[in-house]
Amino acid sequence: MIKVEGLTKRYARNVAVKNISFEVGKGEIVGFLGKNGAGKTTTMRVLTCFLPPTEGKASVAGFDVLEQPMDVKRNIGYLPETPPLYPEMEVWDYLSFVAKLKGISGGDIVKRVDEVCERTAIGDVKYKIIGKLSKGYRQRVGLAQAIIHNPPVLILDEPTSGLDPEQQLHVRQLVASLSGDHTIILSTHILSEVEQSCSKVIIINEGSIVAVDSVAALHKRGRSTEVVAIEVAGGDSFQIKQALEQVPGVARVVSRDSKSGNAAFEVEGLENSFIRPDLARSIVHAGWHLTELRTVGESLEDIFLELTRAEKKEVEVVTK
Repeated sequence: MIKVEGLTKRYARNVAVKNISFEVGKGEIVGFLGKNGAGKTTTMRVLTCFLPPTEGKASVAGFDVLEQPMDVKRNIGYLPETPPLYPEMEVWDYLSFVAKLKGISGGDIVKRVDEVCERTAIGDVKYKIIGKLSKGYRQRVGLAQAIIHNPPVLILDEPTSGLDPEQQLHVRQLVASLSGDHTIILSTHILSEVEQSCSKVIIINEGSIVAVDSVAALHKRGRSTEVVAIEVAGGDSFQIKQALEQVPGVARVVSRDSKSGNAAFEVEGLENSFIRPDLARSIVHAGWHLTELRTVGESLEDIFLELTRAEKKEVEVVTK
C-alpha cells in the first residue's frame, strides 16, 4: 500500500531525508521511529503530497505522489502532530464540513459522521465546541476527520503527543481497532506505543533508514544465544538452579528477583541451542510447577539507542 524507493528531500544545503526505501503492506500497522529531526515528519509530508521529493519515488495505494497527488489524497487519512481543527466549530459541524471536502455525498454525510463519532468514542461531545474539549478529545476528533472518508491508508504523525497516560491508552486502542481495515503508518518516539500497537518498525536516523523489521525480530537481533526467563514454584531455589544447570545446552543460570516470591532465573543457552523445551521438561519431571517461561530479548529502547547513536558512522540496515 505504501512504497518508497530512493527517496531524498533537500532543503537548500540541508538534506532531511537521504535515499530511503521501504514498503508497508496492506493492513499493517507500522511504527516510524526516530529522534526529533531524524526525518520522520518530512517523509510523512512527502507521502501526503504536502512536499515534493527532491529525488526518488513514493506511491500510496498504487498512486505516485508526484504524478497523481489528488488520487493519493483521496486514498489517505492524515493526522498531523497538531490536528487540523477549527476551535470555534462544534464537533458535528466540523466533521460534516470535512466530509463535504472529502467528497462524501450529502445523503451519506449524517450517517458517516455518526459512524466515525461512534468509532472514535466522541459521541458524547459531538455538539460541543472543539476549543472547549480536552486535548485527548481533540486528538480523537483529529482521528475522526482522518477516517471520515474511510481511506485505505492512514498516516498519523505523533498521534499520542502531549496526552496523559490514560489518553494515550485510549488513542492506542483506537488505532489498534483500525488495523485490518486500514494500512497505518504512525510516527512516534514512544517506544512502548510501538511495542503495543505495531507489527513492524522502521527506524530512521539523521535522514537514513537504519532498520526495517518486525518488533519480535528486533528484540532478538544481536543475540547469538537464547536467553530464557523462568519462574518455578514448589521447590527449593538452590535445587532448582542445580537442575537447570544440568539441562543440555545451558551455558549459565543466574538468579533474578520475583515479585511472587517464587524461584526465578535467567538461563542462557550455548550458541545455536534451543533450550526452552528441555527446561520445561526438567521442571515438570522434578515435580515442580512452571509458572513462567519466556525468551528474553534486547529491549526496544536499547536497540533504538544503539541504532541512532550520533557517533555511529556506518550502520548495516536490518531487514526482514
